[in-house]
Amino acid sequence: MSLDLDQPSKTPATAPLADKTVARPSSVIDLAIRYGFLTLLLGLVIFFSVFASGFAGPRSAVFIFQSVAITGILALGVTCTLVVGGFDLSIGSVATSSMMLSAYMMVVLEQPAFIAILACLAMGALIGLVNGLLIVKTKVPDLLATLGMMFLLVGLQRIPTEGRSIATGMTLPDGSTAEGVFSPLFLSLGRHRFDFMLENLLPAPVIFLIIIGILVWGFLELTRHGRLMYAIGSNERAASLTGTNVNNYKILAYMISGVLASVGGMLLAARLGRGDIASGTNLLLDAVAAALIGFAVLGAAKPNAFGTAMGALFVGILLQGLTMMNAPYYTQDFIKGLVLVIALVFTFSLSARKTGSH
Repeated sequence: MSLDLDQPSKTPATAPLADKTVARPSSVIDLAIRYGFLTLLLGLVIFFSVFASGFAGPRSAVFIFQSVAITGILALGVTCTLVVGGFDLSIGSVATSSMMLSAYMMVVLEQPAFIAILACLAMGALIGLVNGLLIVKTKVPDLLATLGMMFLLVGLQRIPTEGRSIATGMTLPDGSTAEGVFSPLFLSLGRHRFDFMLENLLPAPVIFLIIIGILVWGFLELTRHGRLMYAIGSNERAASLTGTNVNNYKILAYMISGVLASVGGMLLAARLGRGDIASGTNLLLDAVAAALIGFAVLGAAKPNAFGTAMGALFVGILLQGLTMMNAPYYTQDFIKGLVLVIALVFTFSLSARKTGSH
């Protein structure tokens, strides 16, 4: 017995070493998952600052902020549908329809900006409601329901003007001339710039993005309703068994998406000063890319508002940098998709390794 007590044990001496050996690669993976995307974002900024002349200037920053704002607002709507396990493909069409409707209300119908804004918000909420009802009541898969809505809106928004963009003084289908004008207050929503370190650096839509981003983040992360929406996306059946009204929360998510898409469309109309039928072409792809890239930010591996905002910034920087380097426009979607795939594979493969190691 005394020999056992006096005999030094090798296990305690070797155990910490073994733990450190196991923990070291795990900690490296943790750091890579958590900060890998932000490191990539910083590297992208440095690369374009060096190789794209003028990228680091204030004018470039304004263009990036403008593109980030509208893309980010739409992407936050997509994030809400991703949280409940859905997906909204109609956001680009909703945004373009909102742009056309706001222009039609002011230029053709000569309505004040306040009425035009209310009409666009109501349209976005209605489209989201219809999407939600199609999905939860008729059991149409979310991708098919929102894809059908996308095609419906693409056709519908062209009918009133016979496929033409809307601008002051345009000739209407009946031969008359549109005499309405965009309200200066409405135009300021998309064109006004605030001083931020430099004069006229921060466009007004960025303020909308920040406010909406904080509201969406607070709703999803800090409220009971947001946590229930995450629970639905994680395990819909389990959430239902706890008494959660799954259908209502899904409908709510699509209504939020529709309203945010309509806000993005109005801001785009205010920036352009016209209802351009072709301006919303890339809104869907950019917003979806931003929302999905958000999975990789800080290792979240789930839809989240902060990650989506960072994803929108990433997309804006990438496209602005490629444009300033004179990259052909037809290669930009390929590069954007490639970066998206790499970011997602990097995040989820490392997350799987981390989970497997435990």
